[in-house]
Amino acid sequence: MASTKPFSEAVKARRTYYALDSSSPIPDARIQEVVSHAILHVPSAFNSQTSRVVILLNDEHKKCWDLIAEIYKQQLSAEKFEHANQRFQGFRKGYGTILFYEDTDRVREFQNKFKTYEDKFPGWSEQTNGMHQYVVWTALEAEGLGVNLQHYNPLIDVRLETEFKVPPTWSLKAQMVLGTPTDGPAVPDDKKAFDPVEDRLKVYGAK
Repeated sequence: MASTKPFSEAVKARRTYYALDSSSPIPDARIQEVVSHAILHVPSAFNSQTSRVVILLNDEHKKCWDLIAEIYKQQLSAEKFEHANQRFQGFRKGYGTILFYEDTDRVREFQNKFKTYEDKFPGWSEQTNGMHQYVVWTALEAEGLGVNLQHYNPLIDVRLETEFKVPPTWSLKAQMVLGTPTDGPAVPDDKKAFDPVEDRLKVYGAK
């Protein structure tokens, strides 16, 4: 899969975009290619390959956020739902949603296979899922899409499992919304704060 910009530039350019419309600068097949590339090449502990992904585009994307709004309407007061629904409708305006899962059966398989590290595999599973999210996010923005990441699980899990025929052993971790940006990132470039690298990095033995 050809890269549209150098990796370091893509990492720096990755931002959160909330203002999205229901179009995409790339075809659906290219979105699938980006996600498939991540699934094939993002590493996992002991090559366990526990991450699973569902891509929802166009009407299926809208259905997803209609279902989420319906679920929260039943759980929140009218006042709180009004505020939450503004966010849901904003996400619904996008082009697609990517659901990131971890296969708990697969995690248990590797726990049983490598008993010495049994207690480590759940944490390693979360790490590889985060890497999948990051690689897909960065790659999609390099293609001209805007992206934001949401976490409305576990309240929405069962309903989405039913609607999109997701195996019950898949554990939902995040919902990635994508579309063409209609405004700048949530935090403007000149407002993004960075703690000093010197406080976060130690180097030994460098020449």
